[in-house]
Amino acid sequence: MADDWRNGGFGLYVHWPFCEAKCPYCDFNSHVSRNIDQKQWLTSYLSELKRSAAETPGRVLNTIFFGGGTPSLMAPETVTAVIDQARALWRPANDMEITLEANPGSVEAGRFAAYRDAGVNRISMGVQALNDDDLRRLGRIHTVTEARSAFDIARNCFDRVSFDLIYARQHQTLDAWRAELTEALSMAVDHLSLYQLTIEDGTAFGDRYAVGKLRGLPEDDNAADMYLATQDICEAHGLPAYEVSNHARPGAESQHNLIYWRYGDYVGIGPGAHGRITLDDRKFATETYLSPNGWLTAAASGSGEKERGVLSSQDRANEYLMMCIRLSEGLHIDRFEQLSGDSLSTSKLDELSELGMITHQDDRLIATKDGRAVLNAVIRELLG
Repeated sequence: MADDWRNGGFGLYVHWPFCEAKCPYCDFNSHVSRNIDQKQWLTSYLSELKRSAAETPGRVLNTIFFGGGTPSLMAPETVTAVIDQARALWRPANDMEITLEANPGSVEAGRFAAYRDAGVNRISMGVQALNDDDLRRLGRIHTVTEARSAFDIARNCFDRVSFDLIYARQHQTLDAWRAELTEALSMAVDHLSLYQLTIEDGTAFGDRYAVGKLRGLPEDDNAADMYLATQDICEAHGLPAYEVSNHARPGAESQHNLIYWRYGDYVGIGPGAHGRITLDDRKFATETYLSPNGWLTAAASGSGEKERGVLSSQDRANEYLMMCIRLSEGLHIDRFEQLSGDSLSTSKLDELSELGMITHQDDRLIATKDGRAVLNAVIRELLG
């Protein structure tokens, strides 16, 4: 199985952990800091890139993704140096996709032009809502006007611009979401990431919800109706779902995220970054130190990696199924069986097929539209 990762490709994830403010729903590893030594961060990034490349020589690098946090707070010089180093250490694909996440409040025309000149060719923007009241509830520090302005700046600099929206928000109705999504689709986008608001433990929203102070969340049936409406509206506008929460015009899919979902390999550097790396015939799950200062100290000492564990054959097969079943293209049954050394339960497959949750197309196992609406339950059945 040494070459199985080639089915998904090879990417680089760079985590920038800083934001201007912490959103109450966010459980990502993000921090607010007024004093950031960008040169120190760059030194550690470059060191970690060299360490990772020494383990994976000769590979073609398909994608780079700057995530966070708010990477649009990174100095353009930092982004430039990371991209240049990655290109020097690995062989860049001819069509390498380089994505940078941005928040509308941190978008500046000059900075974005510098990112473009550095090699960034795709922007993913955290708009989250096209309603000022809801933006305030979500703890966002930008307005709808600022979001539209930032989007225009990005579109002037980049051919590929995606943005995120959150639905099933407090006091949101189905009709309001339909109107908002239609408005978003009118902004000449070719990719949208549309996420249902989830309440995570350890977040400010999670704390409020636990004591009954997060009011106005839609009932499960209403949230499900919003999900189904999302699929219909996006499909009608030429942006079908290629993954459960992601919609794109054909050819505009996020190539970096496809590496995750197709179960390729990716290096993760920066605080709290995860990775999946195949060395010889073993696949490793890697994890870095979570604390920004802890990661900086560790990276300066030779490695920002905290843990590395070998994934068993069954772990690899299960991860492949859990990731690839999210895609509209589905997964290859033969690949699953090669990874696991075992077959999926025929009785479970038949049962889910009869319920209309999955379908077979040649060697592919694909979740239907109804199946994707309850995908966690489908996965539990397949792996049970």
